[in-house]
Amino acid sequence: MDKITERLGQLREELRREHLSAFIFPTTDPHHSEYTADYWKGREWISGFTGSAGIAVVTLKSAALWTDSRYFIQAGQQLRGTEFQLMKQKVEGTPTIHEWIAHELIDMDDKEIGVDGMVISVVDVEKLKEELKRCGGITVRTNFDPLQRIWKDRPAIPQRPVEIHPLELAGEETTSKLRRIRQALHEQHVDGMLVVTLDDIAWTLNLRGSDVHCNPVFVSFLLIDSNKATLYINKVKVSGEILSYLKGQGVEVADYAEIGKGLQGYFEYNILLDPEEVGYTLYQRVNRIVVRGKSPIAAMKAVKNEREQAGFRSAMLRDGIAMVKFLKWLSESLKREAGKGETEISVSRQLESLRARHPMYRGLSFDTIAGYEAHGAIVHYEATPETDVALQPKGLLLLDSGAQYQDGTTDITRTIALGPLTEEQRQVYTLVLKGHVQLQMLHFPDGASGTQLDAIARKDLWKAGYNYLHGTGHGVGSFLNVHEGPHQIRMEWCPAKMHAGMTVTDEPGVYMENRFGIRIENTLLVIPSEETECGRFLRFETLTLCPIDKNPIVPEMLTKEEIEWLDNYHETVFEKLSPFLDKTEKEWLRQATLPL
Repeated sequence: MDKITERLGQLREELRREHLSAFIFPTTDPHHSEYTADYWKGREWISGFTGSAGIAVVTLKSAALWTDSRYFIQAGQQLRGTEFQLMKQKVEGTPTIHEWIAHELIDMDDKEIGVDGMVISVVDVEKLKEELKRCGGITVRTNFDPLQRIWKDRPAIPQRPVEIHPLELAGEETTSKLRRIRQALHEQHVDGMLVVTLDDIAWTLNLRGSDVHCNPVFVSFLLIDSNKATLYINKVKVSGEILSYLKGQGVEVADYAEIGKGLQGYFEYNILLDPEEVGYTLYQRVNRIVVRGKSPIAAMKAVKNEREQAGFRSAMLRDGIAMVKFLKWLSESLKREAGKGETEISVSRQLESLRARHPMYRGLSFDTIAGYEAHGAIVHYEATPETDVALQPKGLLLLDSGAQYQDGTTDITRTIALGPLTEEQRQVYTLVLKGHVQLQMLHFPDGASGTQLDAIARKDLWKAGYNYLHGTGHGVGSFLNVHEGPHQIRMEWCPAKMHAGMTVTDEPGVYMENRFGIRIENTLLVIPSEETECGRFLRFETLTLCPIDKNPIVPEMLTKEEIEWLDNYHETVFEKLSPFLDKTEKEWLRQATLPL
């Protein structure tokens, strides 16, 4: 009996014992995290699917997993040989979760299903209950976690120590941030709030941790009222120095497991809870008036102060130095015996080792995407020993990577010509570059939304009949999560306004299945442009410092303005990076940044 079959058998025994006919395993934790600590990877444990997005559902007689197009290939491979049926989201004919559950439970006596209310949001539970109620009166139970019984070697909740993020890098005291948060709550006529998202907690308290892969955060809750704030955290993680620091900032400390009691004992008149982030179980523990709304912290965190902006520039400088050293190494490696066996994994490790040489390096900001030729068309591809391929002196390598430095977070994509290309590859590369450049040249009104900006990066691609389904840009944290909101640049409606001080990526792409993928990405800072009689205008400062490969470009497809931008960018890259390079590296960079 294989391990997935054995686990499903154990789960079904528990479901029968609890008179449940199905259980749902979302890819979430109590903190609405993009990356989750191993303790909450129940969906991965029960199904074997390791992708970052998906929902598994197990009934007494069947099992299915829903995921999006990024993971169709991976999920198909990892679910092969198990009971799990792959459900391809947004593909015609794929049933929704509630439709599938209703069909599977039609002949069952027990019309109740389960989901752990600690890890699923209020909105998701309410929607699920409403949908299943219409499908034959199926009910939802949220106070049971079968994994506590059947996952015998379940990892512990991380207990790694917390550290102070220095004020010279944070740029603002915690007391000042709490004062601004309370003022924002007061303007909404709210007395307090529960903060569940880990990067919001880390930013507010000027603390960092290492509990979550690639994200310098720590598992905790933060309860803020009109007079004090309480951090709910495993106390083994908090040193005497941290306790003293928090006390000085007006923050008390309680045990992580006591958050439910803390909410029951909350004494203010009302409390703000975000129903899209707060878990259903915690929501049910509140016995005061709940104001449903968005936390003000995300919008505050998105606007970087002067110290944070300076930190980004420093981080991008050292990241650019590492990238140049890597690109020079890569070009030379491919000339020696057809790359001497370099593969997707080996180049990822080489780049990481170059970044890690700096003392402020704290790790990757996300798992490196190194996709050669056809693998580049898989948007979130991550090479494994089974999929790893050798690089050849031809075609395209898509390399999307980033690092966490103590003063800033980086995110950069370069698509690199390793040798001869097809005419299609050159044309598509140039179209992607046009969109990338057009967005960075844009001047736009203060308060415009990312959706209004998105079409600028796509217009030349659309004209040629190309498109991409991911967003064009996302916010980037200040030694925090590489994906940060609330603002985004994407086709789907995103009302969050763009303001000076925000960081955002610019990453259009095109993906030709089974052939190649192309993406070019810089991280940008929104800065003031000018003020006219029509209002304040903004523009972008390009933070990323790294040559954009000129070899695939079809020059006649670029406008004079686009060529001037590219040449000016490359001149800036050379001026800022060359003083930190040796003679041979400087000469390589000079050639890579010559005017087009």
